[in-house]
Order: sequence, then C-alpha cells, then structure tokens
Amino acid sequence: MSGLFHSLFRDRLSDPPWNSIKPVREELFGIERLEQHAISLAKSQKVSKSAPKVVSLHVRLKQNAAVLLDAYRDNANALELGNSVVPAAEWLLDNYHLIEQQIREIRDDLPTSFYRQLPKLVSGPFSGYPRVFGLAWAYIAHTDSHFDETSLCKFINAYQTIDILTIGELWAVAITLRIVLIENLRRLVDQITVGRIARNEADKLTDQLLVSGSDHAELLADIKTRITEPLSEIFAAQLAKRLRDQDPNTTPALEWLEKRLHRQGLNVDEVVQHSQQREGASNLSVRNVITSMHLITDIDWTVLFERVSIVDEKLRCDSTFGDMNVVTRDLYRNAIEELSRGSKFSEINIAKLALKAGREGKKNIENQIEA
Repeated sequence: MSGLFHSLFRDRLSDPPWNSIKPVREELFGIERLEQHAISLAKSQKVSKSAPKVVSLHVRLKQNAAVLLDAYRDNANALELGNSVVPAAEWLLDNYHLIEQQIREIRDDLPTSFYRQLPKLVSGPFSGYPRVFGLAWAYIAHTDSHFDETSLCKFINAYQTIDILTIGELWAVAITLRIVLIENLRRLVDQITVGRIARNEADKLTDQLLVSGSDHAELLADIKTRITEPLSEIFAAQLAKRLRDQDPNTTPALEWLEKRLHRQGLNVDEVVQHSQQREGASNLSVRNVITSMHLITDIDWTVLFERVSIVDEKLRCDSTFGDMNVVTRDLYRNAIEELSRGSKFSEINIAKLALKAGREGKKNIENQIEA
C-alpha cells in the first residue's frame, strides 16, 4: 500500500473545519455577490481574546505538507512505471516546487507570536481560528480558488464597511490565502488518490474477468466483498469503460454492474458522466490553485495592503502620511498597533487621536510663533 494511501487516513483532525474532506469549493460568486457575502460575514462574526482553544494552523499545515509530498512521490512513481495520471495530478507534478515555496513562506511569515495576536472567532465553523483565516476561506470557496486582486480588494473593503480589520489581519491576508489554497490542494489530492485507487481496483478486476474461464468465479468473489456496500461511482465508471467493448455473453460483469447500479438509483451512463464531471471540476480547481499561487507570489502586497487599510486611508486624508517613504509609514503603523494593544482603543481610534494631537500641536506652535 502506498505512502499516500496511508496519509489519507492518518492525522485526521476532528475539529472544524477539518472534519470534512470535501474541496474548499462552494457556489461561484461574482464580485457583487462576493461583496454581499463579505457584509453578511462581518455582521455575523464575533471576535474575542478568549476564543476556544483549537489545534493551530501550523499543525494542519504540517499534515498537509506531508500528504502533498506523498502525492507527488506516488504520482511521479506511477509515471515512471509507465502508468497514466489524471490532468490534475500533472498540475501537481509540474508545480510541486511552487507548492513547497508556498509552504516555506507560510512558516516564515506566520510565527507563533504573530499568530497569537490575530483576533480569533468565538463561534461558527472557524471558532478559535483567526477571523482573517475564515475570511480567506470564504473568498477561496466562492471563487473556486481563483485569486484576483480587484475582487479580493472589493471583498475586504465590503467587509470593512461593517467591521474594520486590524493592521495585522490585513498583513495576514496573503498568508491565510496561501494556507487555504494548500488546504484545498490537499483535499483535491485526496480525491485524486481515492479515484486512482478505485480505478486500479476496477482495472484489476477487469483483467481477471477477461482471463478465459475465470470470469464467473471472479465475479462471484467480487459480489461477496461488495454486496453490503454501494459501488463507488469512479470504480463503476472505470469498470464500465473497460467492459463496454467486451462480449456480454462471455463476460457478464457489465450486466451485473447495471443491476448493482440500478439498486443505487443509477445507471452506467450516469456514473460515467459523473466521473467525467468530477475529474473536470478537480482539474479546474487544481489549475486555479496553482495559478493563484503564482499570482500571490508575484503581487506587491504592500500596495494591496494600502488599498484596503482603513487606518492608512485616514492618515492619508488628514496628514502628509502618503508622502512618507515605505519604511516610515510602516513605523507609524507599528506604533499604532502597539498603542492599540496596550489600551482599550481600536487602531482607527488611535490613528484619529494621533491626528488630533498633531493638529493641536501644530496649532500651539503657530500660536507661539505669532506671540
């Protein structure tokens, strides 16, 4: 049994959102619907410093990295043995160096001290996890992992019409997007592996059935092992594909397959169609994940940060903040973060107080000069 097959069943975390193996993929939203969804999230999400304790994102990332490495090795080995792999697996093989880079950058950019400071959700499926992680998950789910700078900015800005994100959260957007993309890729890889195992089982059974004189015995043996469980659609589709050109008089397995699927409310044509649709959707999602990883790597996140930072917007409107260099602007932001963490005031209120103090100080200096 392959290392990847073992990895499918190890280290399963029971805590939400890890209690599902479905891809991170929901109804596809356009920009307007994304903005509406962001507003809904902002109205429903509550954060607290005393959020529930959960397994950290670092632990899940380590598990995902191990699964993806196993997947890379197993699919590479399959190719070396002359076997074919599905298109989604080809994306994994061709871009594994990029995936490793994303994992390294997450580890470097999300130290434990920074992770602790991020506001955590107190309820819902992401309870105990950073609010910005839940926001990134929603964006990835409703775009089918397709990153676009404009749609992301609109999504974040719509959220902030209800609740302003902290400076740290905005810097963590890139990190959490990468985390969710890695999570989604791991789930898609799990599907690829389950599908490959099912197809291999179908191929093995077909090869045995096509041996002259052994079809009835092998068929009875298979029925005994599968009689109490529904047939996998992937298994059934591959079996149908292999048997369709065979003589049903000498290989009665296709007739048996039709009867078994009928008991499940399906037929051969349906499972073949479903299998093709699932493979197509998986290939599209994996392609989107890889493409988004490239885009996230290439983008200037300082520019994006300044497009969505409410604190920056306030400072630019009421001071010469925008004329300062990048390093100086960052020093001001750091000071605002530290003052906010040590007080009851939000970052935007600290910024307003700083601007007010600056105006009053300037006025006092002007009065002294006049006097």
